[in-house]
Amino acid sequence: MKKEEKHFCRNAIENMKAHEGAIIAKYGRAKEGTIKLDVGEGDIPTPDFIVKAAQDAMNAGEMFYGPVIGTEEMRNSISSYYKGIYGLDIGSSRIFVTPSGTAAVHYSLSALVDVGDEVVAVTPLWRNLLGAVDLQQGVTKEVTLNHDIEKGWRLDLDKLFDACSEKTRVIMINSPNNPTGWIMPVEDMKKVLEFAREKGIWIISDEVYSRLIYSASRSSSFLDVANEDDRLLVVNSFSKNYCMTGWRLGWITGPERIMQKLYNVGLYSAMGTSPFIQKGGIAALENGEDFIKKVKNVSLNGRDYIYKRFENMGGIISSKPDATFYSFFKIDGVNDCVSFARQLIDEKDMIVAPGCAFSQFTKGYMRLCFAMPEEKLDDAMNRLEDIRGKY
Repeated sequence: MKKEEKHFCRNAIENMKAHEGAIIAKYGRAKEGTIKLDVGEGDIPTPDFIVKAAQDAMNAGEMFYGPVIGTEEMRNSISSYYKGIYGLDIGSSRIFVTPSGTAAVHYSLSALVDVGDEVVAVTPLWRNLLGAVDLQQGVTKEVTLNHDIEKGWRLDLDKLFDACSEKTRVIMINSPNNPTGWIMPVEDMKKVLEFAREKGIWIISDEVYSRLIYSASRSSSFLDVANEDDRLLVVNSFSKNYCMTGWRLGWITGPERIMQKLYNVGLYSAMGTSPFIQKGGIAALENGEDFIKKVKNVSLNGRDYIYKRFENMGGIISSKPDATFYSFFKIDGVNDCVSFARQLIDEKDMIVAPGCAFSQFTKGYMRLCFAMPEEKLDDAMNRLEDIRGKY
């Protein structure tokens, strides 16, 4: 490797932008007794039937290397899941199992993005996904959702299309969106897909929260409107729907022609996903529908409770989300989200994620996870209201 190339690669790590959410989380967890509403998980444990499936697999000796792309049983189970829940025929040859949804995004970007390639990302977006572009030494161009207090969050498609150039390799979209709860309409998906086809651009669609939508059993997917050979990679995960955040299990759905590249990325990174973890995933897909309803009910109750408190509190700028289990809110008079997050920790022993961890354009916002029991949310809202009175 040439000297200048080595230097450039080193700086890909050294020059990465700060992860404000991780910094605040570390700061808050150093203090005893904090209420933790900053991370993307609630208080519900992984259900016993999933745990038992993994334990049984371990007892049967399934603790060694498996196929890099995932076991045939796992991929067939995902294929059946698409047929049963989405009504789509997605062959197992188009499915790649990954050690987490985050890894699925990394694998996708690694297979597609070279140094200097542009990734047009619809933001706000979880900082880890933007960081994945930095690791590939790509160039991120943010297209930020517009916020109207009555209509909620909306994407201006003209703004999205205008942001794309000859250097654009990927459009990255997360719907339902973390942190806003925005859901991309299926008609907009069609228009973005048509544009991407015309320009030869890949779409990476993060659909991790597709089942945590309050008005239907699942959100629209790009897979609903795409052809099987379209330049489309859809990312999904077991973390949110089945409360399996620590299990690290996800998958990518894409055209067969990209699978060899994904295989090469997987081969030289994690060498595949643990077979016993995949057995837990199979149990989740086959028996987890009632549990998803439970997660949605807890989240819906939490959402309605905190927005009632917001209304009584006054001075809170936020739109009630239609999906996910987050509130993305702004307090009137607060412009520095990092300072405010630290103040919450210092004075009220409460952790929320700063909005600047999701976009450079949402620095005054905070994200709060409401997939919690009402008693915990009541305590948190009392503490927030105390702080709110200082502004």
